[in-house]
Amino acid sequence: MLIQIPRGTYDVLPEDSEVWQKIEETARKVCALFNYKEIRTPIFESTDLFQRGVGDTTDIVQKEMYNFKDRGERSLTLRPEGTASVVRSFVEHKLFGLPNQPAKLYYIGPMFRYERPQSGRTRQFTQFGVEVLGSKDPSVDAEIIALAMTFYKTLGLKKLKLVLNSLGDPESRAAHHEALIAHFKPSIGEFCEDCRNRLEKNPLRILDCKKDHDHPLMKTAPSIIDFLTEPARDYFEKVKGILDEMGIAYELDPTLVRGLDYYNHTTFEIMGSSKGAITTLTGGGRYNGLVSELGGPETPGVGFALSIERLLLALEVENISLKSETSLDCFIAAIGEEAGRKAAVILNELRQAGLRADKDYMDRKVKAQFKQADRDRSGFVIVIGDEELQAQAAKVRNMADGSQEEVAFTELADYLKAKIN
Repeated sequence: MLIQIPRGTYDVLPEDSEVWQKIEETARKVCALFNYKEIRTPIFESTDLFQRGVGDTTDIVQKEMYNFKDRGERSLTLRPEGTASVVRSFVEHKLFGLPNQPAKLYYIGPMFRYERPQSGRTRQFTQFGVEVLGSKDPSVDAEIIALAMTFYKTLGLKKLKLVLNSLGDPESRAAHHEALIAHFKPSIGEFCEDCRNRLEKNPLRILDCKKDHDHPLMKTAPSIIDFLTEPARDYFEKVKGILDEMGIAYELDPTLVRGLDYYNHTTFEIMGSSKGAITTLTGGGRYNGLVSELGGPETPGVGFALSIERLLLALEVENISLKSETSLDCFIAAIGEEAGRKAAVILNELRQAGLRADKDYMDRKVKAQFKQADRDRSGFVIVIGDEELQAQAAKVRNMADGSQEEVAFTELADYLKAKIN
């Protein structure tokens, strides 16, 4: 019986892996520019981490997590997002005690959510995210937004829109909480079961409901902006002011609440095009209470996460290709058994010299070997046959213009490096 890939997952085949590598390389380069260091956390964690960190009233915790028990009957979960794991590591390894503060971290890796698979949304997906732990400076909020925008623009995306909101401080949230209950309670019977269950415990989650997002009461719900305390309003104004001075345009959206419970103060999304529609490419914001919730000291935090899968769709919509024009520097076309042995030796020498090189291993005819070189997007083809063995020199074909030169075997590496550079 043919065993197939699980629903909601995918294979990245060799023809596409170059694009993924380019994206990951760009992420790392941009993070280096902003002085962010990579952190790698386990793919599975204690289930309690996400129940406490993400919020037990969220769709992620209630419906989407992959939970299992190990042989010790411990409840474990495949990580559905990256922030909780990073904060857990920050607390466990006491990174708050290091002299260089704040901790500026980034991660790239797979996440898992049991969702209905659709374009740009899979059950295993890859996130690139950043977290800054230890600073309540509003310029950090602006910095991570600038980092995300720099990443997208470096890859060539132009159709981007930054959407901004504030969820305020605990006092703001408490007042807004009561106003939302008063707003929805008289008609809560018209809403889904999830919304009814969340009314008293966390009414903010109602605004994030996918089933009832078109209900008339959603449009008239009290805005958190109207309940911001003076300090919260001042903080938000500072973030907006820094973005203005950076020249980063944004739109205000008082309904933007994000899907995770740990957010407060600044929250944002970066929108882009996906198959002709506008979709969220990035989401993030502040989470000043999360570190203490997970057992650490009171420590402010802010971060974002973006989906590589949705990024790929946005690149496709804008007709941006990340594939390089050449895959190989050179390909050796050998004619005959003795030439094939010599080609193996020369191939090793070229690779040791830092050249991307390959040869035929299927005993193909010369014409077929040139076709393979063309499929491999090779810049040059080195031809070796009986005549070349006798002269100890190969014919080197430039695949870009069709020109050809004779080059001594001993000089091939230097010749190609000079041509390529």
